[in-house]
Amino acid sequence: MIFLAPATLGFVVFYIWPTLRGAYLSFTEYSLLSPPEFNGLANYERMVQDSFFWNALLVTVEYVVINIGLQTVLAVGIAMLMYRLTQSITIRAIVLAPYLVANVVVALVWYWMLDFQIGIVNQFLTLVGIDPVAFFGDSHWAIPTVAGINVWRHMGYTALLVFAGLQTIPKYVYEAAEVDGSTEMKTFWRITLPLLRPVLVMVLVVTMIGSFQIFDTVAVTTMGGPINATRVIYYYIYERAFTRFDFGYASAMAMVLFAILAVVSLLQLRLLRAKESDLA
Repeated sequence: MIFLAPATLGFVVFYIWPTLRGAYLSFTEYSLLSPPEFNGLANYERMVQDSFFWNALLVTVEYVVINIGLQTVLAVGIAMLMYRLTQSITIRAIVLAPYLVANVVVALVWYWMLDFQIGIVNQFLTLVGIDPVAFFGDSHWAIPTVAGINVWRHMGYTALLVFAGLQTIPKYVYEAAEVDGSTEMKTFWRITLPLLRPVLVMVLVVTMIGSFQIFDTVAVTTMGGPINATRVIYYYIYERAFTRFDFGYASAMAMVLFAILAVVSLLQLRLLRAKESDLA
């Protein structure tokens, strides 16, 4: 108990108390200039009629779908290549390297590289005869670009999680498949993916929660633009709380986001049978 006390204290102070405080503030009208005043469900009723909230939620869902789809596919591909071709620790370190760089630094570097006028990517496109692309200035490109940046940073870490899962699959399963004449593709779809399911469920849940919490990349590159095309829910909550000092309404949106994440996570765990293994 003594050894658990510091961690328990930190969990209560930095997680439990802020959550309870946020839940209370969500039922109040509160700014830094006046004490909280209870207003019942007014913030939640306001949220239902707030077009900016629904737009932010839709933009976030778009980002989550792109991010999880690309990241999972690339991570599984990289993990399979490492598992089949090389298990070098050096290669693993190289794959993990982008994840070790701070999100803000990654966002800044890519912001410069993808700049419409001086970015090296658009310079290359011009060199090969393609018109420059406003990656952050075009509403059609903005969210895919933000998602691509975060996929580049996180796919190495996700790949290592999948790689660890691959190492838990017994060798005799693949040997039996080879004896039966199974092709690489059939082995992957009928053996590897089913046996990776518990790991993939964990990866999907963690990635989904992290994707809904996207903030720093948007704050550094687009600041919610162009025309709200990248104003994700976390950034909208930040704007309401720390730009307009509407802490009650921001807390209500945070509570709704918490509920969405909890429900989606539980559904993923239940529908994908996270606690079951196909190995038996």
